[in-house]
Amino acid sequence: MDTIRIQLNNLLDTEKLGRFLGETAGPGETICLDGDLGAGKTTLVQAIARGLEVPENCYVTSPSFAILHEYEGRIPMYHMDFYRLQDVGEVLDLGFEEYFYQRGLTVIEWSKRALEILPEERLTLELLQDGDERRIAIIQATTLFQKRVQNILEEF
Repeated sequence: MDTIRIQLNNLLDTEKLGRFLGETAGPGETICLDGDLGAGKTTLVQAIARGLEVPENCYVTSPSFAILHEYEGRIPMYHMDFYRLQDVGEVLDLGFEEYFYQRGLTVIEWSKRALEILPEERLTLELLQDGDERRIAIIQATTLFQKRVQNILEEF
C-alpha cells in the first residue's frame, strides 16, 4: 500500500479533499477514516457526500449512536461509525460487511476496529490535528486508488 501525507491548512482544504473523494468515488468502493475525536472525520464525510451529490438539504451527521446512515446521491453513501463497537465480531453480527460490496460508496469512521474484514482494495485516511484548523492527512492507497491519490497530490 502506498502512503502519502498532505497538509490540510484549514476547513476549506478538508472540504476540498472530501469533495474530490466523493466526485471520483465509484460503486463498491470503501473509504476508511481514522483519527482522534475532533480530527475532522465527520467534516470530511460531509464533503464526500456533497461530492457524491447528496442534496444540500440532507444534513450528514456522524452515526455514532445509529452506527449506520444511508444517503442517496449520484451513488448511495453508506456512512458507518464503529466508535461504539468493541470489536470486529459486533460488526459481523450487524451484517455491515455486506455493504462493502453493494452499489454505493462505504465510508467508515473508526475503521481500525474492523481491519480483519475490510475490503482489500480501499482508501484509508488518518487525520491528525496540527493546530486549531490544520490537519495532516496520512493516506494509504491500494492499487485501485493509486491514480486518484496522484491527482490529490496535484491539488495540494
